[in-house]
Amino acid sequence: MPQTAEHETVVADASSEIASFEDDGKGLVGRFHHALHTTPALVPLIVLVLALVVFGLLLGSKFFSPFALTLILQQVQIVGIVAAAQSLVILTAGIDLSVGAIAVISSVVMGQFTFRYGLPPVVAVACGLAFGTAIGALNGWLVARMKLPPFIVTLGMWQIVLAANFLYSANETIRSQDIAEHAPLLQLLGTKFKVGDAVFTLGVAFLVVLVVVLAYALKHTAWGRHVYAVGDDPEAAELSGVNVKGTLITVYALAGLICAFAGWALIGRIGSVSPTSGQLLNIESITAVVIGGISLFGGRGSILGTFFGALIVGVFTLGLRLAGADAQWTYLLIGVLIIAAVAVDQWIRKVAA
Repeated sequence: MPQTAEHETVVADASSEIASFEDDGKGLVGRFHHALHTTPALVPLIVLVLALVVFGLLLGSKFFSPFALTLILQQVQIVGIVAAAQSLVILTAGIDLSVGAIAVISSVVMGQFTFRYGLPPVVAVACGLAFGTAIGALNGWLVARMKLPPFIVTLGMWQIVLAANFLYSANETIRSQDIAEHAPLLQLLGTKFKVGDAVFTLGVAFLVVLVVVLAYALKHTAWGRHVYAVGDDPEAAELSGVNVKGTLITVYALAGLICAFAGWALIGRIGSVSPTSGQLLNIESITAVVIGGISLFGGRGSILGTFFGALIVGVFTLGLRLAGADAQWTYLLIGVLIIAAVAVDQWIRKVAA
């Protein structure tokens, strides 16, 4: 048989079925894991919804009231803002133990520049924001340029800033009445407004806007992709053309700026400028980040998850308080959530690998 005829025969007898591949999925568990891997904020969202349902069933209208639900937002606004800053750092596989101290000293600078030096409040606020940014940039420079471990750098900076805070302020509190009379701008983020029966503050509005802006920047900008790349594998990121050092410095500087805004919101929340306020912000911010599903190993997670994590802490705190439970139960349950969150993160990474 001629070669051409043989070829035509083979083609005619060939199967016309389109190539297909077997589904290697693992059923419901596999799809659930895939959803967790692609949407890190899903776990804290599920926990938040379950917490709301449980406390809603236990407490009824006492918990599900506009006042109670908006009170949660008011209580977590400072932690949420600081946790947003902490999230950026942890996404780069770092950690910032100085976030709380930066927030407090920024608020002290705003107050002291206004009442000690007589500067206009708007200038004092700008100086406080610049001061927080400068401390954050210094942290970033030490980590990126000097190659020092983030934990050591920020631990040392926490002690330095904390001591400077007390020395500079002479441990004096600027009273709420004096601020309201002479510099109400310092209390701006504590201003309340109503939406129906719900009461919000400008600090809460700032937190929501901050989360939206950071979520967009991390997902849809080159800088955001660089942040994830640096956290996932800095060597590979550098080989692919990412300015790793520059990215780290901008992340820490931005974190410092956000913490300074938290200091401004702190004045609005408590009314006064106190050097002893915000002592637990470091731990509380890390708690919100971890519960929110951001991996401590860097490169995975979302700001939205951190927001949910802060809300989870707020829901547990208020829910247990309204139920009349001992405050220690709050710490116990949050501790369980932290360990569970890290375990889930390890499971997701292990299965993904």
